[in-house]
Amino acid sequence: MEQHEESGQNSTAGQPLDVLIVGAGLSGIDAAYRLRERNPGLNYQIVERRSQIGGTWDLFRYPGVRSDSDIFTLSFPWSPWRGDRMIAEGDEIRHYLEQTAHEFGIYSHIQFEVDVTGADFDTSTDLWTVDVLVDGVPRAIVTRFLYMCTGYYKYESGYRPEFPGEKDFAGTIVHPQFWPEDLDYTDKNVVVIGSGATAVTLIPSMAPAARNVTMLQRSPSYLFPYPWEDPLTKVMMRVLPKQVAHDVIRWRNAIGTMLMFLYCRTFPKMSRRTLRRIAIAMLPKGFDVDTHFKPRYEPWDQRLCIIPDGDFYKAVKSGTADVATDTIKKFTATGIDLDSGGHLDADIIVTATGLDLVTFGGASLSVDGEKFEAGDKFAYRGYMLNDVPNLAWSVGYTNASWTLRVDLTSQAVGDLLAHMRTNGYTRAVPSMRGPKPKTHPLLELDSGYVQRSGSKLPKAGDRAPWLVRHNLILDAIDARKYDVEEEMIFA
Repeated sequence: MEQHEESGQNSTAGQPLDVLIVGAGLSGIDAAYRLRERNPGLNYQIVERRSQIGGTWDLFRYPGVRSDSDIFTLSFPWSPWRGDRMIAEGDEIRHYLEQTAHEFGIYSHIQFEVDVTGADFDTSTDLWTVDVLVDGVPRAIVTRFLYMCTGYYKYESGYRPEFPGEKDFAGTIVHPQFWPEDLDYTDKNVVVIGSGATAVTLIPSMAPAARNVTMLQRSPSYLFPYPWEDPLTKVMMRVLPKQVAHDVIRWRNAIGTMLMFLYCRTFPKMSRRTLRRIAIAMLPKGFDVDTHFKPRYEPWDQRLCIIPDGDFYKAVKSGTADVATDTIKKFTATGIDLDSGGHLDADIIVTATGLDLVTFGGASLSVDGEKFEAGDKFAYRGYMLNDVPNLAWSVGYTNASWTLRVDLTSQAVGDLLAHMRTNGYTRAVPSMRGPKPKTHPLLELDSGYVQRSGSKLPKAGDRAPWLVRHNLILDAIDARKYDVEEEMIFA
């Protein structure tokens, strides 16, 4: 179902919204389309705390920012990607989101610079009252259903440990989440602290202009070269209808990524050897691969870092980038002293030290005035919470493109709303029947940001409907067969 009209705000003065969507990034735009697809005429609104569309892709502006998975699975299945490269740059993704929102009549439903601070569900009326700040002025929005598409990390702050001697450093310290537009790193010595996706993106992007860029890591991460371009993709984009080409490429890439994940998890020793051989082949002869690119964990205990065309390895091979695997003793006026006794000269230090997790964008949620914490709840099929009425939360996959699960979630929420409307229900509550399931983490990763604050997120269980799988194929099959009447309480 196409939605190409540009209508005005759909809310009627004094009347509750059918759905309030919080967040105008990938998740929020997909939610708006899928909910209307299944519920024509749905009265919805999107609120976004930032001044423009894009979410993550508007926030991050550091050099080289790009997708960390292929763009055909990161983009929407209902809005074909316009390019033919496999990886997209950050500004391309933001432009795609804005263009898509306009094309499908979504943009006019967005209110920008609206900060959601809290929400309370009243069981006597089956309505959410959502507290917001607009230009610093408190206001309230009343809605029947609340859909949080806020992601899972804080936009206003990243994870930023304090290092001894920081005040002694004479240069510039930058966090990638707040990259200065005027930062000049030409002919400068740069040290990037961290070894995750942000660090391996930044370093090859800065290397051509900087004097030298060094990645300082406590321990290595797995890096996986992925092509910027694919000849078969270009052929399909040229000879097939736009939507058909997008569908074929999307499913091919999604299945390929899943097979790679299953290979790594099923054959960890073999996959370790495979990734090590790739590193040896792409790095300078004699490079100490086992020190700098042999992680202590198994592949996919943490997310594999994509390096397009092996650009990170190429930067190291060319001599414009380097790697130091060590721990920090202290900052000095001229750089960083290491615990091994070494010293790294630096004019600029980039703290690519990770994200700070948060649920619901930091908003405080309650039912009948009683506040609840997401970490105390179980995730119903990954998108609702036990005993919390008329609330959904959108979270993507950890082992594949974010949008693959986000889109399944929005389809499920759209079907739920249609089911409620058809049957005259005003309340839907996932029910915890029987004994509590055994607890599992929602995000099945050993990454630092998950270990630090994963307890803030809802829990997963060991049985349906509380089992949260990171498997697109099984989730897509399961989405067609479960019965919400058996798993929820409706009123």
